[in-house]
Amino acid sequence: MLVVNRAIAVPESELVERFLRADGPGGQHVNRTESAVELRFDVARSPSLPEAVRTRVLARRDRRLTAEGVLVIQARRFRDQAANRADARERLADLLRGALVAPKPRIATKPTRGSRERRLAGKQQRGSLKRTRSRDWSRE
Repeated sequence: MLVVNRAIAVPESELVERFLRADGPGGQHVNRTESAVELRFDVARSPSLPEAVRTRVLARRDRRLTAEGVLVIQARRFRDQAANRADARERLADLLRGALVAPKPRIATKPTRGSRERRLAGKQQRGSLKRTRSRDWSRE
């Protein structure tokens, strides 16, 4: 059972783990052991997630999310399989915790009078600088 918070817990049956050989340093040991973990979680069809959390996770533009709505997390930070399993589960829980909080809606505001005047004054100054650079070819 992966506990996200007091209200949400993901059962083991919804998590699919696959173990693979990790790349990187380690000598012969790295070629023989499958210490890397690939954790798959079907966000789109998970009954343990509330609808609001599901839509927020699916709306993220995350490259770990497949077109079918399956979240794939690869953990290969450690040389130990148990540590990589714990790392992958913690990263999944963090991602789901982040989706629990609804983003604050943006309130459209108008620029202040002073900021508009400063912007126009800057444009005037830049234009006058460019005018002084130009050469009057009609006099020659």
